[in-house]
Amino acid sequence: MKLQQNSKLTKNQGLVYDALSKADGPLSAYTILDGLRDHGIRAPLQVYRALDKLLEFGMVHRLESLNSFVVCRHPDCETQKTMVFAICESCENVLELADDGLVGQLATLADARGFSVKTTTIEMSGLCSDCSAVQP
Repeated sequence: MKLQQNSKLTKNQGLVYDALSKADGPLSAYTILDGLRDHGIRAPLQVYRALDKLLEFGMVHRLESLNSFVVCRHPDCETQKTMVFAICESCENVLELADDGLVGQLATLADARGFSVKTTTIEMSGLCSDCSAVQP
């Protein structure tokens, strides 16, 4: 489904998606804007509109704690209601994780309190295995 959506992207959406795809880590909207000025994107609103659509399509994710965006790396993301991100505080590497057991536990917790979950995003902050290995 993502490939079909990728072919239907506007010019700005495609540019923003490509910038995020090529990035080594999460990017803020203003970092994206700075990198795309030579491609005709000159205003923050152009980037935010493109990001809004890419979020709607499930092609990118917003990391609230970093106020930044990453490309979706999970193959079944469109069907997932729960997203889990492990964010390295040192290198800013972001892992997108999925765990059906965790999803079930969260659903049970919410159901027990009569809460209807629309979506869940969990962000974990710490050190990736590479950065942990070099820490004293």
